[in-house]
Parts: sequence; structure tokens; C-alpha cells
Amino acid sequence: MADQDNGTTIDTQPLTNGEDNAPAAGLISQYVKDLSFENPNAPAIFQNPSPPAIDVQFNIGTAQVGEEVHEVVLKIDVKAEADGQTAFIVDLTYAGLFGLRNVPAEAIQPFLLGEAPRLLFPFARRVLADCVRDGGFPPLLLEPIDFAQLYLQQADQNGGAFSVGDVGHA
Repeated sequence: MADQDNGTTIDTQPLTNGEDNAPAAGLISQYVKDLSFENPNAPAIFQNPSPPAIDVQFNIGTAQVGEEVHEVVLKIDVKAEADGQTAFIVDLTYAGLFGLRNVPAEAIQPFLLGEAPRLLFPFARRVLADCVRDGGFPPLLLEPIDFAQLYLQQADQNGGAFSVGDVGHA
């Protein structure tokens, strides 16, 4: 039966010059690069009935670490205060390695500063929520962030010029 020809043929020859030249981008790995949690006023802060005011700052950085590999770093700094006392401070640096092949030069920066952070954010958000919960507070669930829109806003404000690390403060 294996020798039977059913009349269909499959062309295994590439349609181009033999090279894979289609643009491709992918997440290779993601990891916590740095994590710090401080609870400087424990246990007294747990007696405070006032909900803390929470300030969240974030920043995005990129670095090329290989010929077709870029590291994208999402840094999230959180400070919670209640009645003038610091409830907690969290500093999270969450990173991912992204492989980019045959991506046009003009699309690299928008991908690294818009799309890549969007892919990393849900995982960084979970690490942050778990860290705050493990510190004795209710989990801090950050709202989703539209990194692509922030990138476009920053680029518009800078007249089309954009420097890495400019994206965002919430």
C-alpha cells in the first residue's frame, strides 16, 4: 500500500532562493531578573485601617544580546503609603528574551517597546501580586497596560524620535 500513488504530489522545494526570509518574532524565555519587597513598618502597618495609596511606576528597556536576540526588561516600582507611613515597597525587574529574524529595521523598536512588554506584562503582574500577597497584604492586581499606545504617544511627543526607557509612568 505504501507504494500506491494517489495522484497527489507535494512540492518540497522552497518557493524562494532556499532561505527562510519571512519575518519572525518569538518569545524565547522570560524570567525575574530582580525582585525586592520591603515592609518597613510591620507589624504596626497592619493595624492601620486606612487603605494605602498606591503609586506605580514602570519603565521599559531593551538590549541586543545576540545577533537575532533582544532582551526586553519591564521594571515595575510600587510604593504603598497609608497615613504617611510606608505600607510596602516592591521593585520588580521582569525580562524576556525575544528572537527577531528578518524583521524590517523600522519594525524592531515598535515591537520591542510595544508588543514585547504586552507579552511579558501578565506574568510580571502575577509575580507582583504574589509578592504583595506573600508580604501580608491583599494581592495588587495592576490594570492591563496598552504598551503599543504608550509607545505611539511617546514617539509623537518626541517628534518621532524615541529613546529606550521613555515608555511610561502610571
